[in-house]
Amino acid sequence: MREFKEEMSLFKGEMGAFKDEMSDFKDEMRVFKDEVRADQEASRRERIEMNRKWGDLANKLGTIVEDLVYPSLSRIVRETFGEEPRDIVVRFKRRLSDGRREEIDALAVTDELIVLNSTKATLRSADVDAFILQIERFREFFPEYAALPVVGLLATLSVDNSVLRYAERNGFLVAAVGEEVMELKNRADFEPRRWT
Repeated sequence: MREFKEEMSLFKGEMGAFKDEMSDFKDEMRVFKDEVRADQEASRRERIEMNRKWGDLANKLGTIVEDLVYPSLSRIVRETFGEEPRDIVVRFKRRLSDGRREEIDALAVTDELIVLNSTKATLRSADVDAFILQIERFREFFPEYAALPVVGLLATLSVDNSVLRYAERNGFLVAAVGEEVMELKNRADFEPRRWT
């Protein structure tokens, strides 16, 4: 019986030590959970800040027309066609009575033609295709310009040579960042298409 009591006493001691270890473990788990929550909160705040910065960058890229293309558009038209634009409009929107909408990035009007601009941060072949469709429906949305031929000008930060060749095959001028803010990247002998 004495051995049993000693074993029970030893067992109670081990159980007490086990309870202490469990209590310590619970405390450590609580601290760990608090650290995980703090890390999650810090990650959430960082994600919110990163999303805000991406939004700012997207907004800035959205103003590429105003920041880069607009100051160069008059010079490009003058150097390419020998005419001074009588009017330049940026971010020109129109809505038809059936609800369809159209937005023009920039438009330069001379006495002889209209230079219609579409600006992309990164110019892709699909943008060239989309611009063809935009030019084809241009007079439907802007009938006041029906009398003048339209020349398409695609503008971008930089242009891949394959996309430049594709745009040229479709008759478009292409401008990208160069020595004079925006400069034409077409071949010297390139003649742009005039859409009528």
